[in-house]
Amino acid sequence: MALVVLLRGVNVGGHRRFRPARLAEQLGHLGCTNIGATGTLVIRQHINRTQLRDEVASRLPFETGIVICQGREILRLLSGEFFAGFPLRPDMVRFVSFLSRVPRAEPKLPMRLPSHGKWLLKVLARDGRFVVGVYRRDTKVIGYLGTLDRVFGVPLTTRNWNTITAIGRVLDGGETSRGKSDVA
Repeated sequence: MALVVLLRGVNVGGHRRFRPARLAEQLGHLGCTNIGATGTLVIRQHINRTQLRDEVASRLPFETGIVICQGREILRLLSGEFFAGFPLRPDMVRFVSFLSRVPRAEPKLPMRLPSHGKWLLKVLARDGRFVVGVYRRDTKVIGYLGTLDRVFGVPLTTRNWNTITAIGRVLDGGETSRGKSDVA
């Protein structure tokens, strides 16, 4: 099964800028497909995680966290009903944060941030290395997403649910061209 690579904190606010499509081209021998501009790649060729991590890191112009998970984990995540009973409004975004490893802390869920007043981020569930939730479109949300590292005790990287569904389409064979971006 394919592997999914997620880079932490790239192309955000002008920091750690690079072209993921170019990286995907460089990794073409691994059957790599780029998903958008956030450093999300699907790798179809068999390679162990250590070799893949080393190959990706050697091609980046900076150091960053690299999270790798099995494609089947993403497909299982997509089959979940995490957002059932939680209507999505135009001012809300569904997200998944990928834990870099098994967390040291197990916070009580669901959880909302801030804990009092109007919530800006809600963590609905944790499924293995995935933290699933919803946030409101607000400039303060980036700080609350950063708080999740401390809450769970391990670094994590976050993607919009639309990116997760794009990964699912690639894994299901809906996108096959190497280096092509599936999400803007």
